[in-house]
Amino acid sequence: MKKLMAIAVISSIVTFCVACVPEKNKTDATVDAPISSVTHLLGSWIIDVDGDVMFDPQTSGLKYDNGYLYSLSDASADVSQILRLHQISLSNSQVIKKIGPTVFSKRVKRGCFYNYLANKPDYEGLSPIRGEDGAWIFVTEDASHSQKLSDACQKTYAKTGSTVYPTLLVRLQVKDKNLEVTHVRPVQFLAEAQVGDFPNDGIEGLAFTRDNRLLLGLEKDANKQPRVFEITVDDNFWQESGFVKVQDSQLLLPNFEQGNHPINAMDVFYPTSSSQGYLLAAARNDNELWIIDLAKQKPTKRIKLAFSAPSYITQDKTQSVCETTHLMNNASIEGVAVVNDHVWMVNDPWKVNYQKNIVCPADKYRYQKMAPLLFKMKIDDAWFD
Repeated sequence: MKKLMAIAVISSIVTFCVACVPEKNKTDATVDAPISSVTHLLGSWIIDVDGDVMFDPQTSGLKYDNGYLYSLSDASADVSQILRLHQISLSNSQVIKKIGPTVFSKRVKRGCFYNYLANKPDYEGLSPIRGEDGAWIFVTEDASHSQKLSDACQKTYAKTGSTVYPTLLVRLQVKDKNLEVTHVRPVQFLAEAQVGDFPNDGIEGLAFTRDNRLLLGLEKDANKQPRVFEITVDDNFWQESGFVKVQDSQLLLPNFEQGNHPINAMDVFYPTSSSQGYLLAAARNDNELWIIDLAKQKPTKRIKLAFSAPSYITQDKTQSVCETTHLMNNASIEGVAVVNDHVWMVNDPWKVNYQKNIVCPADKYRYQKMAPLLFKMKIDDAWFD
C-alpha cells in the first residue's frame, strides 16, 4: 500500500467566482453576515513519520510555532496518536516527530482531573503560550464517557455553568521528547451566558491576542448559536486551582435562526501593526472561514470554501484512471493556524462521512485510514475592508 504514496503532490490554491455574486444561505436566516463567492482549496495529504499517510489522528487543533505547524488528536483517534503533539513541516506536510506520550507533574497527579487526563482526554484546541518556550495550552471538551469525579471534587467543581464535568484548560511543557502536563484550570461559564449542557458541543477553538487574552470558541450554546468567550492569562494564572471564570467576548458573530453552525477552530491575524486584529474562525458545518473584527466595529465576513484532495494516479492502463484531484464531499475543518500572510487549515476525518469522499477505487486507501489533509490559503486584504 505504501507504493500508493510514492507520488508527491504539491498543494495549490485556486480561487474563482461562482455566478459572480455573493451566495446566501438558503436554509438559515443570518444577521449582518455577508457571504463571499466560493474559494476552492486543494489540500495535501499529511505524511506520518513512517512515510505513509497519518492513520486516524482525528486532528482537532492546529497552530504555528517556531517554524512548524503543530496538531493534536481528540479522544476518538487511534491510540498511537492520542496524548501526543504532532510537529509538521510547512514545506511538505510531513510529520517531523510526535512529542509524547504525556507525563504529569506531581501537582496534576494530586488534583481532581488526573484520571481523565491520563487516559483519553478529548483535546479539541491548542495554542502556544507566548514568551514561554515549549509551553502550550490545550482545551478539553467531552468527558461524558470518562470516570466521574470523586464526591469531593464534584462538590468543589459543580457550578460549571455548562457540563457536569468541567471544560479544562491544560498547560503542557515540551521537555525533550516528553510532553508534561504541568497545570490544569477548570472553566466556569456564567449562568446568564446560557451555554447549556452539551458535552460534545463545547469549546473547540483557542487563540491568543497580542494583549494575552485567550479567546475560546464554543460550538453552540443553549440557543444553538456559536459563541466566543475570553479570559486574560497573566503571570498568576496557573498558580491557582479554582475555576477560570470566562466572559462573553461580545464579538459581532452571525446569528442563525435554525441549524447547527459551530466554530471548530480559530486563530488571530493583525493586518497592520496598529490593528486590533481579526479572529479567523472555521465554521466546519458551513465550509466557511469567518473574518471576525476584534474591534467590534465591522460585521463578520463569511468566506465560502470548497475543499479538494489529490487523487492517486495509477500507471496501470488496465485499471480505471482517476482525475488528478477530486472535490471532497466532507472535509470538516477543525484546525486553523495563521502563518505570516497565509492561513493553514487541517481537517478532522469524520468517520460517519469520510468515505463519502471516495470517487475512485484508488482513493479508498487514504479515506479508509482516516487520513487528514492540510490546506493553505492566502490572506486577502479585502477581508478587512
